[in-house]
Amino acid sequence: MQNMRWVLNLLLVSSLLVHTSSQTICTSQDRAALLAFKSSIIKDTTGVLSSWVGKDCCNGEWEGVQCNPSTGKVTNLVLRNSLNEPTLYMKGTLSPSLGNLGSLQVLFISGTKFIAGSIPNSFSKLTSLTQLVLDDNSLQGSVPSCLGHLPFLDILSLAGNRFSGVVPASLGSLRSLSALMLARNSLSGPIPVTFKNLVKLQTLDLSFNVLSGQIPEFIGQFQELTTLDLSSNRFSGGLPVSVYNLVKLQDMWLERNDLTGPLSDRISNLKSLSSLHLSSNKFNGHIPSSITRLQNLWSLNLSRNHFSDPLPIVGSRGFPSLLSVDLSYNNLNLGAVPSWIREKRLTEINLAGCKLRGAIPKLTRPHDVTSLDLSDNFLTGDVSAFLANMTSLQKVKLSKNQLRLDLSKLKLPEGVSSVDLSSNLVTGSLSSLLNDKTSSFLEEIHLTNNQISGRIPDFSESLNLKVLNIGNNRVSGQIPSSISNLVELVRLDISRNHISGVIPQALGDLMQLNWLDLSINALTGRIPDSLLNIKAMKHVSFRANRFCGLIPQGRPLNIFPAAAYLHNLCLCGKPLPPCRKTTK
Repeated sequence: MQNMRWVLNLLLVSSLLVHTSSQTICTSQDRAALLAFKSSIIKDTTGVLSSWVGKDCCNGEWEGVQCNPSTGKVTNLVLRNSLNEPTLYMKGTLSPSLGNLGSLQVLFISGTKFIAGSIPNSFSKLTSLTQLVLDDNSLQGSVPSCLGHLPFLDILSLAGNRFSGVVPASLGSLRSLSALMLARNSLSGPIPVTFKNLVKLQTLDLSFNVLSGQIPEFIGQFQELTTLDLSSNRFSGGLPVSVYNLVKLQDMWLERNDLTGPLSDRISNLKSLSSLHLSSNKFNGHIPSSITRLQNLWSLNLSRNHFSDPLPIVGSRGFPSLLSVDLSYNNLNLGAVPSWIREKRLTEINLAGCKLRGAIPKLTRPHDVTSLDLSDNFLTGDVSAFLANMTSLQKVKLSKNQLRLDLSKLKLPEGVSSVDLSSNLVTGSLSSLLNDKTSSFLEEIHLTNNQISGRIPDFSESLNLKVLNIGNNRVSGQIPSSISNLVELVRLDISRNHISGVIPQALGDLMQLNWLDLSINALTGRIPDSLLNIKAMKHVSFRANRFCGLIPQGRPLNIFPAAAYLHNLCLCGKPLPPCRKTTK
């Protein structure tokens, strides 16, 4: 979920848990419960549990443990690890003994990555709990019904695990709940009808599951709701009318479902709405004109639906806060970029597949735009001057148009990280784009299906490219050994060109590479054994070259289908037929 305001509350709570020495040492029962948990963790690279030594778990030295100084009872267990640190984790299970921490109010075991198994039923005894956060682990099985027996629970997050089965109806008994996060699991079935009791909810995040059925009408009773994220599920039917009663709702994400029907003019009732993401559904009809009256809306994504013309008329006071708009891939025949989009101070503009025609439009405030997608339209003309004026641009996608551009005249803004000009009329040489002056910010280049010529340039160590797609052009020459400098490269597609020579051994130095397409060129020699070093490889194609000899016999090269090696001179070995034995 993009908006995680509840995390701030959790961080505030954890920041208040200052270690203080206590005159009352922890009870033997609580100490035994903690040590049982420690023993259930078979590996701890965080080093946290190594501090759990001695008889007093309340002396401030047991990291993550807090106690009531007057009783010696453990009240808070907070073990939080960042997902950005992959080498730090805990591996093991949740000990049932944690259920013996009878005074526990906050149980926060987050981001440990490899704590697996189920949630013990003994957790039903933690009747003082106000916060239960077990997100970003490897917990599995069903969400236990016993969690519905925790009367004071305010925050429940089990996001980012491997839970399956239905959402237990018992969670509807948690009438004090203000935040419920079950995202990024494999939960199925409908939203339980018992959830109508959760009238204090402020955050509901069920995204990235396989939940189905209709969005229940009772959602409109959650008058305190500020964040609703049901994206990436299988919800169907229309948007319930009651949703338009959520006057405190700030963020609504429903993308990637099977929702249908029109949007109501009552959408203007959502006066607090700041982000509305409905992409990849089957919404239809006209976009209601009342949506322009949403004073706080800054992000609007209605892409990949069936909305049709005409767009609402946007007056001078319409969309006063809008910064990001995405209307891509609807049933819109815009012809030209609407004047309100050209004139507003937008940072993101996405109008792919909107049947735009003619010259690329002039924007009133090009310096504000950071992301632009006008791909899959009918735009024509030269774009070099247009791009030069967009000084804040970071991502630009203009593919599948009829735009003309000589790479020698292209001057990308310094901060551009991704440029996609595929399927246009681009000419010139790659050396104009990739040289010693190329910005270190540039990570992705997509230039497939153009008329680019010249040789593949040498790659300097300063380049941070992750994607280089130049397939179906007129590029010639050899693959330079300096390609080993592209240590961040994940995807390389140089297919359908006129590239000759051998594959350099240095290509095997690209350990991050997971997509490699060299097909339909004039490459010769053997496929080098050095490519066996690239364990991340998920796709390769050496098809239709002049390779000969034994395919390197090891993973991953010998597990790809035979089609990846066909139409060469004399390749042999698994997955192709064995090489013929030579006789003296």
